[in-house]
Amino acid sequence: MSSGLQRRRVTSNNNSSSTNVPGSISTPGLSSLSPGPASPEPSNYHSESFASENGHRIAFDPRDLQEGDERSKQPRLTLMEEVLLMGLKDKQGYLSFWNDNISYALRGCIVLELAFRGRISMQRDPTRRRLPLCDRLIEVIDERLTGEVLLDEALKLMKGSEKMSVAAWIDLMSGETWNLMKIGYQLKQVRERLAKGLVDKGILRTEKRNFLLFDMATHPVSDTGAKDEIRRRAINILTTKTVVLNASPLVPDDVPFRYLRTVAMVCAAYAANVLENALSNLSHDGRDRAFGRVDELLGDYSQWPFASKPGGSGGIGINLAQEISDELNANKDKELQVEVVAAALSVFTRLDSIL
Repeated sequence: MSSGLQRRRVTSNNNSSSTNVPGSISTPGLSSLSPGPASPEPSNYHSESFASENGHRIAFDPRDLQEGDERSKQPRLTLMEEVLLMGLKDKQGYLSFWNDNISYALRGCIVLELAFRGRISMQRDPTRRRLPLCDRLIEVIDERLTGEVLLDEALKLMKGSEKMSVAAWIDLMSGETWNLMKIGYQLKQVRERLAKGLVDKGILRTEKRNFLLFDMATHPVSDTGAKDEIRRRAINILTTKTVVLNASPLVPDDVPFRYLRTVAMVCAAYAANVLENALSNLSHDGRDRAFGRVDELLGDYSQWPFASKPGGSGGIGINLAQEISDELNANKDKELQVEVVAAALSVFTRLDSIL
C-alpha cells in the first residue's frame, strides 16, 4: 500500500570541503579525518542548489519541480472524491446505508482518474477492436506517483500484474471475484480513506456519532462551497442550453479534458446512485429531464469513438459535443487514454441501477 510521496535524499559528496562549497559548515575535530571514497552520483539523478535566506545552499531534485508543475494542472479533487462528496449528507456526514452501488462506482472512478492523468491507456494493439470495449486490455504508461494514495496503490497493482481489461480491474478492486489468488487486488476501506483525504484537504471534518449500539466516525461537510461548486457543474451540464464551465479553484482553466471529465463525473454519480442529491433543488420535471440527459450522455460516451452529435438533445448542451471534440483534437496523442474513459463508462451501463 502506498504511504504517499516520499522525500528524495540527495547523496552527499564526502570529498567536498568547506572551502569548495559556499555556505558550508565545518565541524571542529573532524577536519583531520581522512575522507572516504566518494560515491558517484547516478547518471539519471541530477541535483541543483539554491541559496536560502541564511546563506546556505540547499540541494533539490529538478524532477520534484516537474512533478509539482504536473500536479498543479490537476483538479483539486479527484473524481472519486467528487462522487463521494455528492453522496454524503451535509450535516450527518455519512452515506445512505441502502446504497449498494457506490463502492463499485468508486473503483470505476479510480480507473477514470488514472486515465485522465495519463498513467494508463488502452494497449496499443490493432486487434483489440475485435473485443468489446470494456474487455480490451489496459497498460501502465507512466508509473510516476500521483500523490493520491488510492490512485498510487491502484497504479502499483496494475504495474506489477499481468495486463487485464477495464472491467476486470474494476471487478478485482471491488472484490467481485471468485478467484482466491486475486483477492489481494481488492482495495479496502475506499470510502473511509477518501473521506479522510477530504478531511486533510479541508472539505470535511471528523466527528463521532452514536448509532444505538456503537459509535461511528462521521464526516460532515465543513467547506460547503466545494460541494456547491460540484452541484453547479452537474446541473450546468445536465440542464443548460449552452454549457459553460468557468474556471474555479476546484477545476482550474488549464486542467485537461475539463468538459469530458465533468461528463464522466455526472455519469459516475449516476451509476453510484448519488446524482439525485445534486439535483434536489430542481422541480420534479426538471429532475426527470436531467436524468434523461445523463442517460443520453452515458450512452454516447460509453462508446469509442464517441457517439455524441453536435446540437444536443432536447435543446440541452448544444455545444457540449463540440467542446469535447475540441479537447480531443488538442490531445490527439492521448486517444488511447480517452478510450479507457469510454471503456469505464461502458462498465457503468451494466450496473443494476441503470439497466
